[in-house]
Amino acid sequence: MNITWYHKHFRDLNTTELYQILQLRNEVFIVEQNCPFQDLDDKDFKCYHLMGFDTVSQKIMAYTRIVPAGVSYEEASIGRVVSSPLARGGGIGKQLMKKSVELLEELYGGVSIRIGAQLYLKKYYESFGFQQDSEVYLEDGIEHIIMLRN
Repeated sequence: MNITWYHKHFRDLNTTELYQILQLRNEVFIVEQNCPFQDLDDKDFKCYHLMGFDTVSQKIMAYTRIVPAGVSYEEASIGRVVSSPLARGGGIGKQLMKKSVELLEELYGGVSIRIGAQLYLKKYYESFGFQQDSEVYLEDGIEHIIMLRN
């Protein structure tokens, strides 16, 4: 699978991109994880959106929301980290997170990054320099932790 990466601010997304972003987030966060929650939280308007598209199918395979400081946390953040079930197992998740950190640093400089992470992904995020910065808490019935990367 050949992936093309690009990012846009919310105001620059076209309707097809927005539809595919929301479709992927819904497919994974709500259906696959069996977790009904309010995904549309008004933060998207303030964010950049990193997308990885399969060059053949033109379908979104990976996505993150790059959140400026002061929106979710005092620090900048990376949220809604998701990869399509069709693309898993080939390293797309690692590419996605690496590109997300690089993009955040390009946009906002060498700032601290705070994330809310599902607990089972702790080691994954630690591999990108994040460290646990909270006790375990429940969010939408799923164990989470806050993590920080300085």
